[in-house]
Amino acid sequence: MEHAAIREEGNFMVMKGGKSYTIADIEALPEDQRAELIDGELFMMATPTSTHQEILVHLFFEIEGYIRKNKGECKVYPAPYGVYIKDDDRHFVEPDISVICDKEKIDEKGCHGAPDWVIEIVSPMSGQMDYVRKLALYQTAGVREYWIVDP
Repeated sequence: MEHAAIREEGNFMVMKGGKSYTIADIEALPEDQRAELIDGELFMMATPTSTHQEILVHLFFEIEGYIRKNKGECKVYPAPYGVYIKDDDRHFVEPDISVICDKEKIDEKGCHGAPDWVIEIVSPMSGQMDYVRKLALYQTAGVREYWIVDP
């Protein structure tokens, strides 16, 4: 990540350099730093707000409870949870909530392929990312259901 130009894009710091970033760059980050990778661009993520976390926890428990009550087999994962959304090394996201029904996609590192359902909670500055970049990524990757929650 040397010689990277940094620009702000909403709640994200976008790292642009002379090279395209890869999942290896994500995995090399210190444990306390979170980032997403879309088309080789690295987006450093800010700490979520209290409102964001309250919504995330509420939705997680409602969805998890519904699946459990109905004896469903899908798994629900709240952020931070890694999704290697495409079969390449240029895309990695951490949706706020991922619902995955194909257990073959899940291993200890995260989800490999598109989750069945993704929920993103919009923060005051993440609209461009959630409504444009991630919408396009999730559509092309095969996410079946995408919810954007805007407090």
